Amino acid sequence: MTTSPRYVSMDAVAAEQQRFMVRVYNWMTAGLGITGFMAYYIANSPTMLKIVFGNPIVPIVLIIAQIGLVFWLASRVMKMSASQATGVFMLYAGLTGITLSSIFIVYTAASITSTFLITAGTFGAMSLYGYTTKKDLTSWGSFLFMGLIGIIIASVVNMFMESEMMHAIISYAGVLIFVGLTAYDTQKIKEMNILGNEGTDEDTKEAVQGALTLYLDFINLFLMLLRLLGDRE
Repeated sequence: MTTSPRYVSMDAVAAEQQRFMVRVYNWMTAGLGITGFMAYYIANSPTMLKIVFGNPIVPIVLIIAQIGLVFWLASRVMKMSASQATGVFMLYAGLTGITLSSIFIVYTAASITSTFLITAGTFGAMSLYGYTTKKDLTSWGSFLFMGLIGIIIASVVNMFMESEMMHAIISYAGVLIFVGLTAYDTQKIKEMNILGNEGTDEDTKEAVQGALTLYLDFINLFLMLLRLLGDRE
C-alpha cells in the first residue's frame, strides 16, 4: 500500500519540527546550566561576592548590561553569524547567573532547589501542552503581553509602595502569565521551523532564538515562584 504525498509531507514536517524543538531545548538547557553554575559559583566565593555586591554600582552595571545584551540578541540574532548568536546567548546566560547569585544570599538552598524542581515540572507540562495541542494559541498573545506589561508597571510602582499584598498579587499574576507564555511560545517556536533548513546557520540561529525565548520564560517563572515559595535565610 502506498502513502499519499500529502501524508508523507505532513510526516516530514512533524519529524523536522521534533528535531528542531530538541535543538531548542538543548540550547535552553545549556543556557540554564551556565546560569546555575555561575550563580552557585559566585554565591560560594567570598571574593566574588565582594566584587559583585561590595560596590552598589556593580550590580546596577551588570543589570544594565544584561538588559542591553538580551534586547540586542533578540533583535539582531538572525543578522548575526551562528557562532556569534550562540556566543552572545551564552554570555547573557552567564551574566544572568552572576546577577541571580543574590538569591543564594536571600533564600535557603533547599527552597531554591525545591522551587527549581517545581518550575521544571510546570514548565515541562506547559511546554508539552503548547507543543501537542491542536488549539491555536495565537489569541493568547495579546492578553499575555498586556499582562506582562501590567506586572512590570506594578513592580515599578511597588518599589516605592513596598506593599506586601501588592508583592503577592504581582507574584501570583506573574506565575499565571509565564505559565501561559510557556505554552504560547512553544507553539510559536515549533511553527517557526522551516522544513529542509536542518544543519544550516539559519537553523542554528532560529534554535538559539527559540531557546532564548523559552529560557526567559523559565527564569521568570522560577523567580515568581521563588518569591511565593522560597524560605528566606
